[in-house]
Amino acid sequence: MTTHTAHHCTSTRLSRSSAAAFGTLFTAGLVQGAVLYAGRPADPGPHIAGTAAWWPHLALAAVTAVVAVSVYVHRRQAGRRGPVVLLPLGARAHRRVRRTLLDIRRRPARGVATATLVALILYGAFRIGLQFVAGLDPSFTVDAWGGPTYIGALAAHLLDAVALMSAAAWALDKIMLDEPFPIGHRVVTD
Repeated sequence: MTTHTAHHCTSTRLSRSSAAAFGTLFTAGLVQGAVLYAGRPADPGPHIAGTAAWWPHLALAAVTAVVAVSVYVHRRQAGRRGPVVLLPLGARAHRRVRRTLLDIRRRPARGVATATLVALILYGAFRIGLQFVAGLDPSFTVDAWGGPTYIGALAAHLLDAVALMSAAAWALDKIMLDEPFPIGHRVVTD
């Protein structure tokens, strides 16, 4: 008989502080985008052919779609029904990040890796907000991936952000300390 502490969360409650940090950085991105848009040049300049990177983004979109479907199917088979998009902002994820960061003296590499991945997810929120407003400036998207149009550049940058944030969330789940069970709770397997 073995005892282990792994358990599956079937619902996701948002962490107020995680959601507030994400929302604050998204809003800061919107504000920075507005500042960039306000200082835009009168002439956006010419588009340089070959800078749009459509083919790599089509490949990234295909890989992202396959991974998303695989995660969805795996979670359904495991009996988990909560929205996977909200997991990085969930209360359980917040507790695990906090526990891992508080343990940084004993496990510094894990703590630094956790802080780096959290920063990447939060930067993604900022970058998405920035792109929404700054992308309205044609000079901001003229040679952007997915450019030279606003919609193309926005789609490419959102895809990049979602892919990076998802990879960071997956890596976080693998390296963070798990939260302990409530007192008296044991999972026993034969």
